[in-house]
Amino acid sequence: MNDNKASVRRLRLYRKVHSILGGSLFIFFILISVTGLLLGWKKHSGGYLLAKSYQGVSTDSKSWLPIDSLKQIAFQTLRDSVSGDLSTSLDRIDIRPKKGMVKFVFADHYWGIQLDCKTGQVLHIERRRSDFVEHLHDGSYWDSLLQLGDEPAKLLYTTITAVALLLFSITGFYLYYGPKRIRQQKQGKQTVNSNFMK
Repeated sequence: MNDNKASVRRLRLYRKVHSILGGSLFIFFILISVTGLLLGWKKHSGGYLLAKSYQGVSTDSKSWLPIDSLKQIAFQTLRDSVSGDLSTSLDRIDIRPKKGMVKFVFADHYWGIQLDCKTGQVLHIERRRSDFVEHLHDGSYWDSLLQLGDEPAKLLYTTITAVALLLFSITGFYLYYGPKRIRQQKQGKQTVNSNFMK
């Protein structure tokens, strides 16, 4: 009987933890699931989330313009075609040797410029929506928005959501398994009692 009472108490505790986690972190779970789904589909979004990588005229790197020249073209394109007020601080330069193309990805906003490595021609000006979705998904968006160094918001966000999801899974499993176990214990005791009465 004591085992049964202890199991019921544990079940109530797990149900309480489960409902508190579910209620308090509902927004985070929705955000993670929606952004995760979008990231999974980004290559199949018809260029809306992730822009197509365009082809340059030559894959022979000896014929390419120097990176400095390409960088100046990308900066000028950003100023002329998007906005003169945007920062030209770079997050990365992504060279695609097999395509003869280079992407300039900016650090302080979600724009990117694709250039032909040989001619410097602008192949595409892209709105990097997948980067925005990724930053929402991992929590780093809040660090950039609040200009926090060392990504404390991302670390806090990922720790809270990961631990909560782990606890949610454990308590969810026990909420599924616990009642079955209690029923089995009751049936086992009834069998013992009926055998004893005989």
